[in-house]
Amino acid sequence: MDLQDYRKKINEIDETLVKTFLQRMEVAGEIARYKEANGLKVLDARREREKLREVEEMCPEEMQEYASSLYSLLFELSRSYQNSLMESRSPLSLALESAMEGTPKLFPEKAVVACQGVEGAYSQLACERLFTRPNIFYFDSFDAVFSAIEKGLCQYGVIPLENSTAGSVNKVYDLMMSHRFSITRSVRLKVDHNLLAKPGVELKDVKEIFSHQQAIDQCAGFLSTLPGVKVTAFANTAMAARMVAESPRNDVAALASRSCMSLYGLRSLRDSVQDQENNYTRFICISRNLEIYPGADHTSLMMILPHKPGSLYKVLARFYALGINLIKLESRPLPDRNFEFMFYFDLETSVYSSRFIRLMAELDDVAEEFTYLGSYSEVI
Repeated sequence: MDLQDYRKKINEIDETLVKTFLQRMEVAGEIARYKEANGLKVLDARREREKLREVEEMCPEEMQEYASSLYSLLFELSRSYQNSLMESRSPLSLALESAMEGTPKLFPEKAVVACQGVEGAYSQLACERLFTRPNIFYFDSFDAVFSAIEKGLCQYGVIPLENSTAGSVNKVYDLMMSHRFSITRSVRLKVDHNLLAKPGVELKDVKEIFSHQQAIDQCAGFLSTLPGVKVTAFANTAMAARMVAESPRNDVAALASRSCMSLYGLRSLRDSVQDQENNYTRFICISRNLEIYPGADHTSLMMILPHKPGSLYKVLARFYALGINLIKLESRPLPDRNFEFMFYFDLETSVYSSRFIRLMAELDDVAEEFTYLGSYSEVI
């Protein structure tokens, strides 16, 4: 037999497989109607475990793992189809409908907004990209920004989430576990770090440089060309610039935005010293209440998954089955559990899509804990 003969045999087998698959899904639909009529949940984990054991026992040992993977995906597809047929509406789906109906059609031009740092911080620049006339309140920490939103002190908060060079802001991801909020919008801001010092100070005079750790990481190449210069992490780039301006020392400098130069009476010893010219930081705008503005096409989720093999695969398989694009996956260790993690997902899907509605109804089946963080659009 040659290759074409083998392909012909595969085609014949595929015809049988497709017909059998359609028959299986038809029966799954009948089961869905039975479950709905009798008040039963879609997921029957014990039945799935028993079925997987049966399938594995029918296969030779070298094929058991492949068969198990195939049937795990079949279960995901069957559950997805059953959920689409059942009319059950979760509290989340009702909250989403209410938010879409109750949110104004236009994102506000002015608002009271919380930012971390001081005037000149990149969070301020991101805030001014999001709002035309923001009334900004500055806080010392990211934790304080989250708390200001929860307590109703500010309507919105703007917080950095990730950088194209240095990666995720882990502190923010960790804080997400302990605060209640909703993401209403995001923005990508081009970041240019400048080495700022007092007038009269030259590069050769600098003995110590201050900045936020993310900025330090983004300028690692430039900093490596300054042997003997101490690099010290600071709470915020703008706070570092202000400290340099107020310091009695004449041998210190800060990595900060160009706007800090005029704000604090500094001069730039070197412009744009970040390692990559294409250096962007993504900021999220958070609110106390769930707000979903027209055009929302990004969704963020947070999940704790069962601590056993295949848990993450089941979630990813659900995205795949519904044709939803996963654009970011982040994990952070749970502080009170050994070697267990909180997973963060950013999805690209319209909030008006039937796929999105189905996904929101199905995730409770595969997650130990599931938190919806918001649906929003991104300003570029």
